[in-house]
Amino acid sequence: MKSGMKSESPLSAAQRFLERWGVLVAFGLLVVASTLLQGGDFLNPENFRTLLNSNAAIGVLAVGMTLVIVSAGIDLSVGSMVVLSAAIGTTAMNKLLGGGTSEMSAVLLGGAVTVAAGLAAGCVNGALVVYGRIAPFIATLGGLAAFRSMALAIADAGEIRSQSSTLFAKLGRGGIPLAWESGTVDGETVYTGLLNAAGKPLTLTYAIVIFFLVAIVAQWMLSRSRFGRHLVAVGANETAARYAGIAVGWVRFRAYAAMGLLAGLAGLMQSSRMNSVSTSGLGLSNELDAIAAVVIGGTSLRGGFGRVWGTVIGVVILGMITNILTISNVSPYWQGAVKGAVIVLAVLVQRGSRE
Repeated sequence: MKSGMKSESPLSAAQRFLERWGVLVAFGLLVVASTLLQGGDFLNPENFRTLLNSNAAIGVLAVGMTLVIVSAGIDLSVGSMVVLSAAIGTTAMNKLLGGGTSEMSAVLLGGAVTVAAGLAAGCVNGALVVYGRIAPFIATLGGLAAFRSMALAIADAGEIRSQSSTLFAKLGRGGIPLAWESGTVDGETVYTGLLNAAGKPLTLTYAIVIFFLVAIVAQWMLSRSRFGRHLVAVGANETAARYAGIAVGWVRFRAYAAMGLLAGLAGLMQSSRMNSVSTSGLGLSNELDAIAAVVIGGTSLRGGFGRVWGTVIGVVILGMITNILTISNVSPYWQGAVKGAVIVLAVLVQRGSRE
C-alpha cells in the first residue's frame, strides 16, 4: 500500500457493497422468508406468474419513474395520469362501439387513445417543469390533483364500464400458454409444460410480456443510447451538461413525456384487466409504489445514476413484501406504513458513499 493512502474501513466497504448489491441481497432474503412462510407454494411457477401479473402495471410506471428520477426530477402525478388516460380511452372505445365500429377496431383505437392521453399529460408536466420553470415536485403535485379531477368529471365520480364483449378483457387477462396438448388419457386432455393448480396450461399474461419488453428497452436506452447518456449527465450535473452542449430542457421534457406514455400504457393494462375504470380508485397511490420500487432498486433520488434492472427487482420485492404481510395477517392499513419505512431504509442504505 502506498504511503499516505487510507485503507477503506469495513463499515465503508459494507456500505459500498449494499449500495451496489443491496437490492439482490434483499431479494434473496425475501425469497428465503417467503419460502419458509409458504413452503413449496411460493416456489410454484403459478405463484410467480401471479405476483408478476399483479405488479406488471406498477412495474411499467416504475420504469418510467426511473428515467425521470435519473434526470433529477420526480413525478407525483403518475397515478392520476393512469386513471385519466384510462377514462379517456375507455370512453372513446365505448363511443366507437356505440357508433357501429367493429370491436377489434374500437379496442385498438381506444387503446391508442389511452396511450396518447397519457403521453399528452406527460408533455404537460414536462412543459411546466422545463418551460414554466416550476419545481418538479410542485408541477406534478398539481397534476396529481388536476388529472384525477378531470377523470372524476368525465364519469361523474363513477365507474366507466367497457362495452367490449370479450376482446378488451382478453387484452388484460389473456396471454401466451406455457404448455401444449400432448394427448388424451381416459378422454381427458393431457398437457405438457407448465401447468396451473387445475392442471391447465399456465399462461404468461400480456401484461407481464409488456412489462419485461418495456424494461429491456428502457435498460438499453439508459445504458447504451445517446438519450440515456444525456439523461445521466443532466441528472448528475446540469451546469456541466449545458457546457457540454446538451439540450438540458429537451432531455428533461422527453423524460416526462416518456413517463406519461408509460402511464397511459399502465392505464390500458389496468383498465383492460378490470374491464372497467373506477375513477376514484384506479391508480390510487401508484406513485408511492413506483417511487419505492425505483429507490429499492438503487436509483439515486439525487439524479445522475439509475438502473432499470434494479427497478424490476424492486417491483418484485414490493410484491413479495405485500404477499408476506397478507399471509402474516397484517392489517392492510399498516401496509402503507411498511412501504414508507422501506423507502426511507433504502435511501439510508444507498446514500453512504455518495455523501
